[in-house]
Amino acid sequence: MTILAHRTDTVTRDALAVLQPGFLGTTAPDWLLRQVGEGLTAVGLFGRNIASPEQLSALTAQLRAEREDVLVAIDEEGGDVTRLEVRGGSSFPGNLALGAVDDTDLTRDVARELGRRLAECGVNLNWAPSADVNSNPDNPVIGVRSFGADTELAARHTAAYVEGLQAAGVAACTKHFPGHGDTNVDSHHALPRIDAPLETLYARELVPFKAAMAADTKAIMSAHILLPSLDPTRPATLSPRILTGLLREELGYQGLIVTDGMEMHAIAGTYGIERGSVLAIAAGADAICVGGGLADEETVLRLRDALVNAVREGSLPEERLADAAARVRSLADWTRRARSAAPGASDEEGNAPGTADSPVGLVAARRAVRATGALTAPVKSAYVATLTPEPNIAVGDETPWGPAAELTALLPDTESGSFGEDLRAEEVLAAAGERTLVAVVRDAHRHPWMTAAVDALVAARPDTVVIEMGLPRAEPRGALHIATHGASRVCGRAAAELIAGL
Repeated sequence: MTILAHRTDTVTRDALAVLQPGFLGTTAPDWLLRQVGEGLTAVGLFGRNIASPEQLSALTAQLRAEREDVLVAIDEEGGDVTRLEVRGGSSFPGNLALGAVDDTDLTRDVARELGRRLAECGVNLNWAPSADVNSNPDNPVIGVRSFGADTELAARHTAAYVEGLQAAGVAACTKHFPGHGDTNVDSHHALPRIDAPLETLYARELVPFKAAMAADTKAIMSAHILLPSLDPTRPATLSPRILTGLLREELGYQGLIVTDGMEMHAIAGTYGIERGSVLAIAAGADAICVGGGLADEETVLRLRDALVNAVREGSLPEERLADAAARVRSLADWTRRARSAAPGASDEEGNAPGTADSPVGLVAARRAVRATGALTAPVKSAYVATLTPEPNIAVGDETPWGPAAELTALLPDTESGSFGEDLRAEEVLAAAGERTLVAVVRDAHRHPWMTAAVDALVAARPDTVVIEMGLPRAEPRGALHIATHGASRVCGRAAAELIAGL
């Protein structure tokens, strides 16, 4: 596609306004600042953009110097999916841990504290929470990102999370509409299909989204999934029946509709990002999330021009693009007002208050731990064998997980190793020696090699401690079996404290 010449007409500015692109680096590149000046109203942040809270604050200040009400979005679910603490692990447990505790006040407090930290760094839109009901335990992409498999539990915690986050002045973006929980395919790789009947979708998938709407979620993110009972031909992100007919007209939602990442293979590999973006806006989406893998000016210009050309050719009504851009700007205005009204907001000079970080995340992680069995003797030193699965793209492979570092801090003579499918039990046993063996797994029920390895280790060492840091579906094994309901840093700390006898 030929890039259009520089222009600042209304249609072009509206086309820029609906994009939420990413970028490379820990400072805003010149091209991004230029596009913000031309009308780009939002940017998306990922782990590659964040080195420290101080650096992040400087980055968002850079963006706001160009446009005061710019939307700075982030994929910060807490738990396994963290960008704010991508290199050290999250200070918060994820949704499954909060669902396991089932204290909505705690969920609200966790979300409020997470929102406070984001707001303090200048982030005002969070692509969270996940409202998906994890009805399929073999789901490869949701899992611990869901509050659980119980519909009503997921609904009440989704609402509490939205309330907590927005109380801190950060807009919630509830995802992945109309529900990604019953899939066995990751939409980063292919287009998932849910063949559930309409009655099931209404009774299960839609319930947490209705709760989020009742809690006034400012945004909802669409899913790249095909639901034949709703639309047999178009995935939700591109479906007028789902985004306009169901979400807008039937459910009455008036907030911002954001797409999931358009570079994901479910869309890019089937429609292409330019055509997909045009179809999404035409279907009723208001903002195009792109930039997890595509993060340059050329991408922004290609998408801008695709939208402008679609308006001029008549395949995208100009009023639909204008309506989408107006909703983006309306949310931007809300975040500006909410930022100044939120407790602990920055002062008139833009200085953030020196509020100490709350320990609520660790408190929640401790409450989420479930233990079966008991240690046969006090642990003086340990060998932590982490059985590592293929990384989930939503989680990424940058973020450390597991209890090894936390257990080493409590028991300095601890050693550790990481093992994949080629694990040999004899190798692990030899490395452990006389130390207490701690086998760490993640979704063992989805990985037969993990189950076989744990069985072999427990058979040789009945005193083995087993820690499940994913969905606890497999039978408890070992002298002590610990389910943390998540793999964040604080979940590892909670498990380590239990092993160390604290």
